[in-house]
Order: sequence, then C-alpha cells, then structure tokens
Amino acid sequence: MAQTPPSAPRAARRIHRFLAVGLIAVTAVITTAPGCRAQNSSTVPPSSSSSTASPLNDPRSERRGALGEADGAVPDGVTVFDDAIPAVANLDPDLLKALRRAAADAADDGVEFHVNSGWRSPEYQDRLLREAVSRYGSREAAARWVATAATSPHVSGDAVDIGRSDATAWLSEHGARYGLCPIYRNEPWHYELRPEAIDRGCPRVYADPTQDPRMQQ
Repeated sequence: MAQTPPSAPRAARRIHRFLAVGLIAVTAVITTAPGCRAQNSSTVPPSSSSSTASPLNDPRSERRGALGEADGAVPDGVTVFDDAIPAVANLDPDLLKALRRAAADAADDGVEFHVNSGWRSPEYQDRLLREAVSRYGSREAAARWVATAATSPHVSGDAVDIGRSDATAWLSEHGARYGLCPIYRNEPWHYELRPEAIDRGCPRVYADPTQDPRMQQ
C-alpha cells in the first residue's frame, strides 16, 4: 500500500530540523580545529616594550631567572622616586639626589624619568654578561654592551639607565646643569654623575664601553 505523502507544513518542519542539526555538527568541527583553538586561546604574547634601554635590560627577562628585584631587576613603571626598589635605593646618594632634582624640573615639562636599570648585584651583572656573550657570540662583542661585575658602574651604584625617549632627550639637553652626563654613544640611556659638568659641561662620550679606560682594569 503506498504511503500518503506528508503534508507540506510537516515536511518543511522536518527539513528545517535536518538543516539545524547539520549546521550544529559543522560548527562543532570547525571550532575544534587547531587553527580555531589558537585564535580562541587566552594566552596572549606580551607586548613589546617602548623602553629605550638595551634589550639586555628587559625586566620581563630578568624576572624569569632566579635573580629578582633584590639583585637589581626593575619592574615596569619604576621612577627615580621609588625608594622601595633596590635598583633605585642603592644608587649613589649624590647621583640619586641629582636625578631627583632633574626629574622634578622635567616634570614641569611633562616628562617623567623611568628607571630601566640602576644598581645591580655582582651576581646579576655576571648573568647579564653571560647573556650578552650568548647573544653576541663572543666576550669581546659583548663588552660593547655589558661590563664585568668588577668594572661595572651599575654594581657600584654609579650609573642609571633612564627611559623613555622623551626623558633621555630632556637629559641630553638639560642634564649637564645637574651634573648628569651620558657616557657612551651606543647607550644614550646610560647616565652617570659628573659634578664638574655643572660648570664645564659634560665630557665627550666614548663610542662604547670598550673605549672607557675604567673597563680595562
């Protein structure tokens, strides 16, 4: 006996249900594909820093190692007024005083001094040197960027790396009146105290640390 064809409305409903089930199945396959999982992942690569400091001073890299803030690692956003940060608090008192005087005046121009690196422990300096040797391929090449713990002015608390670019630009123009001078042409963020610069101006910069007689010890 031949079946009676279903009514048009009932047939339409069956077709709609069939299409809906098929669409759900296709969606499930697509959303579980490897490319879609990566898109929906909550893991987001960190953004690049706008700091002007050397990549060797990247605080995110420093925090991944065994050495931390107590050895001189600097979190993001630290200024010359942050006494709770050893990299700032352990700077030479005269250098820190000059930095804070300059920073207070720079603030009137809308410029803030960030500290990318300041005082460092000998252990931290040694680690930076090892990383530089690995990055640049030899101790000689690394010496253009990182001194030994025995010669580094960071270890003695006599040097600070300032960011951001507007701060280094401000210091390059006004730093001498506070005795704050750039030392190396390849590190425009690196400043040290030269009190005589207040009257005579900053001395000529070295091309890089390998030209600095202090690094030859």
